[in-house]
Amino acid sequence: MNKQPITVAYGDGIGPEIMQATLDIILAGGAQLDIETIEIGEKVYLSGNTAGIAPSAWESLRRTKVFLKAPITTPQGGGFKSLNVTTRKMLGLYANVRPCVAYAPYVDTKHPKMDVVIVRENEEDLYAGIEHQQTPEVVQCLKLISRPGTEKIVRYAFEYARRYGRKKVTCFTKDNIMKQTDGLFHAVFDEVAKEYPDLENEHWIVDIGAAKLADTPEAFDVVVMPNLYGDILSDVAAQIAGSVGLAGSCNIGEEVAMFEAIHGSAPRRAGQNLANPSGLLLGAVMMLVHIGQSEAAERVHNAWLKTLEDGIHTYDIFEEGVSTQKVGTKEFGQAVIARMGQLPEKLKPVSYATAGNEPFKVKLTPQAPVQIETVGVDIFLHCNDRDPNKLGESMKGFKAGNMALNMITNRGVKVWPGGFSETFCTDHWRCRYKNEDLKASTYADIMDLQKQITEAGFSIIKTENLCTFDGKAVFSAGQGA
Repeated sequence: MNKQPITVAYGDGIGPEIMQATLDIILAGGAQLDIETIEIGEKVYLSGNTAGIAPSAWESLRRTKVFLKAPITTPQGGGFKSLNVTTRKMLGLYANVRPCVAYAPYVDTKHPKMDVVIVRENEEDLYAGIEHQQTPEVVQCLKLISRPGTEKIVRYAFEYARRYGRKKVTCFTKDNIMKQTDGLFHAVFDEVAKEYPDLENEHWIVDIGAAKLADTPEAFDVVVMPNLYGDILSDVAAQIAGSVGLAGSCNIGEEVAMFEAIHGSAPRRAGQNLANPSGLLLGAVMMLVHIGQSEAAERVHNAWLKTLEDGIHTYDIFEEGVSTQKVGTKEFGQAVIARMGQLPEKLKPVSYATAGNEPFKVKLTPQAPVQIETVGVDIFLHCNDRDPNKLGESMKGFKAGNMALNMITNRGVKVWPGGFSETFCTDHWRCRYKNEDLKASTYADIMDLQKQITEAGFSIIKTENLCTFDGKAVFSAGQGA
């Protein structure tokens, strides 16, 4: 077998120790790898590179297209970018996959039957990182959900479920509140689900879905969700399965893939031969499957299960009466290597026979052209006078094209006309200009309106055009409207 080029980063804190143990294990298991090493993380940050990664490292990643990454430390304080977020977005790693499995009775858990895979959208949502301080009192973060971004992650979840013999795919959103953004995610999920009649599908509102996941995780199989929910709930799922320290993760793109543990660099444990390498090792197993070395992946994974079963445990999962021997990082790796070729007797052996070597087919549905018409504008103001009725009297005198003042909201709640005196208002106001019949206006009309408002002494923060797509309004009404 030809050796597969991969890029390896030893990381910070416990990273070098767990990476060395991981590489020792997978190479002993038969992995055929041509390893390129790069430096990322704290040293790179402190050298003056705020991204934490050098241009030469990007060249390696784009050449090998496979990245096995140990945890890194991001220095505290402003000015340092999240390397994980940067890597995911720069390399188009749209799917974050985190299997969360219980290993009872060898690892303590309240959910011994748990076997859930979280599939998290990795590039969009609130993690787009678009934030603005708009007034002295109000900060904005934009939540971006796109149809192609959603379709890619939803199709990946269904393809993953089919490839690995899963039975059901569940979607979590909060579309009862965020009807446009999470509403799109849910709608695309429903559309794609129809193409997979062999798989069950269901949708949960994320709050009750999260409660159900924490209480009865065996009710779920593959769960797909937008970025923020997926980030939070994959950690929750890993912890209730037994330990965040046992969970591996992969970040999949159309060309490049990154594999890692989901835990951090734990600098307090660095250099003490204490850390559990299992999370990174299981990430490496996912890497081996991804590059078509499924036999080695299976051999390593089963040897690791046998080691757990034999009670050879690091300090974080060691338990008197269950564990037989407390070992360090290096010794744990040696124990897994010693069991290479063995199968667990009580835990279920893994098989990657169906994984195959072909990448998932994640196609995008072509979208028909849409007739877009501008029918109004939301004009956001910074105004320290907290009387919405006074502001409304001033703003209703401004008109342009088919637009007149329709309402004023503060933090999304309608405060004019007919607002409540009990509603708390900040210095951040949204003034909506349109007409009830959604007649079209031009951008020249919008500029004319802004000119009138500015000349009257008001401070405009931003504007958002109100549009119809094929005659349908595609903007929120505003709470209380």
